[in-house]
Amino acid sequence: MKLSRVVVAGLMLSLTGCGYNQIQQLDESAAQAQKNIEVQLQRRSDLIGNLVETVKGQSKQELAVYTDVAKARAGVTDAISSHDPAREADANLQLSSQLTILNRSVTEAYPQLKSDQAYLRLMDELTGTENRIATARTDYNQAVETYNAYIRQFPQVVTARLSGSKPRAYFTATAAAQEAPKVDFSTKP
Repeated sequence: MKLSRVVVAGLMLSLTGCGYNQIQQLDESAAQAQKNIEVQLQRRSDLIGNLVETVKGQSKQELAVYTDVAKARAGVTDAISSHDPAREADANLQLSSQLTILNRSVTEAYPQLKSDQAYLRLMDELTGTENRIATARTDYNQAVETYNAYIRQFPQVVTARLSGSKPRAYFTATAAAQEAPKVDFSTKP
């Protein structure tokens, strides 16, 4: 009887050192950080619709610019639903490059738009959202680093293998998305 108590106590003590609960907590932190990125990407996607409508109402810009922005925005929405950090990063880069084109071509062609209060508020919101996205990406990658490092340490590596815990992917753009967008203003809108 006394031996079984010692075995049970030893087993309980060894389970507390296995790291299972900490693995779960770190995994949830990384999942929450990824959701925060998705929330900010969705926020930007929603703001862009308002920006495009504001610009459309103020100018007679080419339809192609709006179409490209709308496609890039749809790409972000699709990437968010996939919950794949690489797709989200690529879609984010595409949308950023289209916004650059929209912003430069429209504001250079229509200087009066620069002073429109609705446009300025939307641009401020987009700038703030871009900063939030950058912060959310950094927070996510830090959470992933903490989680991945933890599940590679002994004895947690054993627990991670037994529980099926796998390393998480960092939020990085793929090689194809690393190319800077080409902006050409040689033709007037």
